[in-house]
Amino acid sequence: MNKINLFGNDLFGEPIEQQSNSVLMKEFTIPPFSVLDARQGYWSERKRAWKSLGIRGELKNLISGAMKGGEFSIDNSAEFGEEPSVSMFDPVLSEICCRWFCPSGGQIVDPFAGGSVRGIVATTLGFKYWGCDIREEQIISNREQAKIITPEHQPEWEVGDAMEILDDAPDADFIFSCPPYGDLERYSDDPRDISTMDYHAFIGAYKRIILRASKRLKENRFACFVVGDFRNKKSGYYRGFVNETINAFRNVGMNLYNEAILITILSAAPLRAGVNFRRSRKLCKAHQNILVFVKGDPKLATKII
Repeated sequence: MNKINLFGNDLFGEPIEQQSNSVLMKEFTIPPFSVLDARQGYWSERKRAWKSLGIRGELKNLISGAMKGGEFSIDNSAEFGEEPSVSMFDPVLSEICCRWFCPSGGQIVDPFAGGSVRGIVATTLGFKYWGCDIREEQIISNREQAKIITPEHQPEWEVGDAMEILDDAPDADFIFSCPPYGDLERYSDDPRDISTMDYHAFIGAYKRIILRASKRLKENRFACFVVGDFRNKKSGYYRGFVNETINAFRNVGMNLYNEAILITILSAAPLRAGVNFRRSRKLCKAHQNILVFVKGDPKLATKII
């Protein structure tokens, strides 16, 4: 495979012969600040490198999609001149979260596995990955991609309800996931799918899944959830999903250790922003929240990494 010239190290951790003004980028791939900017050229180039491996977004069979309400989408495929797929997780974000918060070669557990990105990125970098998703067709698609992109080190994806099968997941060195944002995206008609539930049932199931995931995590380890707040469709008020996530982890004994904002590429957002703001004074959302929690002692967790 031809290596793509990037700052710092290439996708496989080997140093690149290129001068960079940022010592932080050389050491950490992306500067470890509380604002992560996916609009920057260095981020876009690294994202192109990952996408050139053939990673695709989630299947386009959602019952309702992320563009509902014209407010928020985490799909940036249009930036690359491609037909957009719904909800493609950012591979650069996957890379830095794994590198920063998981011990080398460690076991990652993902209770909301969804698309293929986190699993493929993790195993490409030499980590072990276990994820589950309730949709068999999505898991089949993930496995097909992984066979081509990372044939020697396959991610492990299981079909099933996280409420039922997380107890059988391996012991984790890092919990890393991006849960459904309520009913912003509805993935199926399966009543066990939490994206089909009303908000109160959704939050109850969500907290139980976090509890089960926390039990799989070893002591003195980190967990990272990528979340974003979303609105009540009837009232227009924000649900407080970020705070719900923080409280859910706190209730299982895991405290918030880092919070970062990922500034996302706007894509079609400028076309929607004016219309929506004139009509409702709702700001167009252009960021996500990266929440990092720790189980045990953060100093020991850092030392293990």
